[in-house]
Amino acid sequence: MPYAKRRRTERPGDSSDPSRAGQELSPQDPAERARAICLRLLTGTPRTRKQLADALAKREIPEDVAQEVLSRFEDVGLIDDAAFADAWVESRHHGRGLARRALARELRTKGVDATLIDEAVGQLDSDQEEATARELVARKLRATRGMERDRRLRRLAGMLARKGYPEGMALRVVRQALEEEGEDTEGLDENLY
Repeated sequence: MPYAKRRRTERPGDSSDPSRAGQELSPQDPAERARAICLRLLTGTPRTRKQLADALAKREIPEDVAQEVLSRFEDVGLIDDAAFADAWVESRHHGRGLARRALARELRTKGVDATLIDEAVGQLDSDQEEATARELVARKLRATRGMERDRRLRRLAGMLARKGYPEGMALRVVRQALEEEGEDTEGLDENLY
């Protein structure tokens, strides 16, 4: 089967285009580039203003142009750090079981303002957080059966600590789960991590 001839797509400034001979392609307007970058990044997933600002700086968009484009995107609702923080807390708490402390840390790394972080993690109350900790322990409890008691406690409490749960809550939840299983928890060390 013979190869089909491909038609060459001509680009602006292509030297094979006689009408463009000798013309230089002008650089794209920085504001246009900034808008295109932001729209492309926002297409896949929501982003914070800081994440977009960092992406524009990395692509050498002048700071004044970047700030103007980002402000316009905020005005029309394409960037909303408060909505981002609320959605992040909802998703990561229910999906990964992260506690308020871990969620706040993640939001700080994404450049969300401290007051917005406080409002977003404030959605979770202590009862919700403890209920989620209980669910996490219940899921992992079976995998620790057969281990020595102190090791089980450390493993389960450590899992909660990595997810941002306070030490006191983690130990209380793990102790209760072990007691419900019939494990003796008398004399367990209070400061395991």
